[in-house]
This record gives sequence, structure tokens and C-alpha cells, in this order.
Amino acid sequence: MGGNLHFHPYILWMSKTAKPQTPEQIARAEKQRIARIEGDKALADFERNAIAVRKNMERLRALRLAKEAEEAENAPLVLKKAKATKATKAKDARTKAQKLSDFLAAQREAGRST
Repeated sequence: MGGNLHFHPYILWMSKTAKPQTPEQIARAEKQRIARIEGDKALADFERNAIAVRKNMERLRALRLAKEAEEAENAPLVLKKAKATKATKAKDARTKAQKLSDFLAAQREAGRST
């Protein structure tokens, strides 16, 4: 069917025979029109703000990535520590055990029995 329905015969007939609107109906229609206009403005404002936020996020991301790349280039080389040998691990274990026994001896001397 398509086309402009305002020129459809039924619409033309209804517009001629329609009852006049009451002041309450006119006021309600005006409120709805104003609300629709304000809603469109609010939606446009929201979309504008969302675009601005996305642009700012993109700018900040680019700055962060550039800074990280520069830091990676200028970072000093970090050498990994050599792994501890079995002898070193055993020495550390003895040292820790000795310290624990010293602690327990001190606790017994202080009168603690647990």
C-alpha cells in the first residue's frame, strides 16, 4: 500500500468528522509533544557525551601504550638470579632449623611449656 496515509480517503473522512478536542486533550497532547522533544534532546546529549568519552578513552589508551613502549625500550636489562644449588638449599634449611630450635629454647627458658 505505502505512500502518505494522510491522503487516504478514510483518514480524510475521519479528520472531517472527528469531534473537537477538549482542553484537557489538547493540554495532554502538548505535554506529550514537549516530552518527545525533550527526550530527543536528552538522547542526542547522551550520545554526544558517549562519543566524547570514547574519544577520550582512545586518546588515553594511545598515550598509555606509547608510554609503555618507551619504558620497555629504555628499561635496563634484568638478569635472572641463578637457581640455588642443592648445597645452598640444605644450608638454608639447617640455618632455619637452628633458628627455630633457638626460639624454642628461649621459650622454654621463659617458662612457656607449649
